Amino acid sequence: MPSLVATLSCFVGFRIATAGSFSLPALPYDYDALEPHIDAMTMKIHHGKHHQAYVAGLNGALSALGETAGKGDSVALAGLQAAAISKGTPVRNHGGGHYNHALFWVNLAPASSSSEPSEELGAAIDDKFGSLEKMKAEFEKAAMSRFGSGWAWLGVTEDGSVAITSTANQDNPLMEGLEYPVIKMVPILGLDVWEHAYYLKYQNLRAEYVQAFWKVVNWNKVSRNYEVYAKHQKAVPPTPTGGGHAKEL
Repeated sequence: MPSLVATLSCFVGFRIATAGSFSLPALPYDYDALEPHIDAMTMKIHHGKHHQAYVAGLNGALSALGETAGKGDSVALAGLQAAAISKGTPVRNHGGGHYNHALFWVNLAPASSSSEPSEELGAAIDDKFGSLEKMKAEFEKAAMSRFGSGWAWLGVTEDGSVAITSTANQDNPLMEGLEYPVIKMVPILGLDVWEHAYYLKYQNLRAEYVQAFWKVVNWNKVSRNYEVYAKHQKAVPPTPTGGGHAKEL
C-alpha cells in the first residue's frame, strides 16, 4: 500500500521538499485549464519535467557551493536572482529557470476568467506606450526578436516607469552582471519563448503562440505584482496571491 507521501506526490505539481531546498510549486489551475491557447500536454511536460529539472539543478548547484536555500520559498527565490550570476553558471541557469517559470505560471489564468490591467497599471502603461494595444505590440516585438531561447518581459525601471526588454536562455532582468544589453527592471510579466513552451501545439509558429498568450494573462495578478512590489523596486515573489485563481494557494 503506497505511503501518504507517495500518494500526495501524485497531485498536480506537488513535491515534498527537504529542509533547506527549493521545491516545484503546484500550479494554481489544472494542466488543461489554459486550453485551447496552451495545451495540456505542453503544460504537463513544461511544468512537470522542464521546471522540475531546474529546481533539482538549483538545489544541486547550491549544495555544491555549500549553501542552502534557507526557507526555500518564493521570497528566497526572488532574492537569489540578483546574485545568481556571481554564484556561477549552474545557479544562473537553474536559479533563473526556477524563478522565471514560477513567475510565468502564476501570471496565467484560464481565458474564462480574463481580466484587464488595474487602473493604476493601466495608467502606467498608457503613459509609457500610449495604450495597452501598443504595449502588447512592443512586447510581441521583443518576444519575436529574441533569437533562439529566452524570455520577453514587462517590468518597472528604477525611475518608476514600465518598460519592455528580453533576456537570453533563463536569464532575467533582476540578475546583476548580464553580459549583453538588458533594460534593468523588476519584471511583473514574462513570456517563455523557448521552443519547449509552445512547439507541440504551434511548431515553428512562435508568433501565433505569442499572440495566444494574451488570452491567458492574469492581469489581476500582474497588477498586484506592479502595485505591491515592482513600483517599490522589490522583486516579485512568484506566488499566486492576489490573482484570484480557483486553486489559489
